[in-house]
Amino acid sequence: MSAFSDAMREWTSSALFPLVRLLNRANISPNAITLTGAGSYILIAVALALGHGLLAGVLIAILGPLDLIDGLLARTTGKKTAFGAFLDSTMDRYAEFFLFIGLIFYFLRNNGLDPITFIAIFSAMTGSIMVSYARARAEALGFSCKVGLFTRFERLFLLASSLILGFEHIALLILAILTHFTAVHRIIHVWKQADRCPR
Repeated sequence: MSAFSDAMREWTSSALFPLVRLLNRANISPNAITLTGAGSYILIAVALALGHGLLAGVLIAILGPLDLIDGLLARTTGKKTAFGAFLDSTMDRYAEFFLFIGLIFYFLRNNGLDPITFIAIFSAMTGSIMVSYARARAEALGFSCKVGLFTRFERLFLLASSLILGFEHIALLILAILTHFTAVHRIIHVWKQADRCPR
């Protein structure tokens, strides 16, 4: 991951520990947090579909860091499971799906869904999925694959900033290109590992 992403994750994790302890005392499971977090992106998609870009951006900025809570809760309470990790990864993909569907309706509502914008949304969505899939598949095969610029944190940070500040089209074009660049970076990274240690 990028140094920026690592630093922000470390800072956010420290800030969220009081909330994690509170959730543990309330006996709330990490999987419940995972499902709630994914469901919250439906609210973001609805906000986008209704044309409230600023509200959606603020919600992403708030809910993005909270995505760390389920993992923190699982690790600090000893409730980390293989299914929990699988569920978290799967729900993260659904969350991004809801987000990009919301963006389609957002641009439709604002008469801005021209062919280039639609292709950019589709490319950004598939690129985001491929970045995450490349890591998941590589790690399932025993390789490390945390490299790359546009991890989930950077993607959400850019989308939230663009919706709040009003440069959505530029952000989409950046995502449409750099998510695939990151996926290719991960492919090359795994290829070099595989070349050194044939399996």
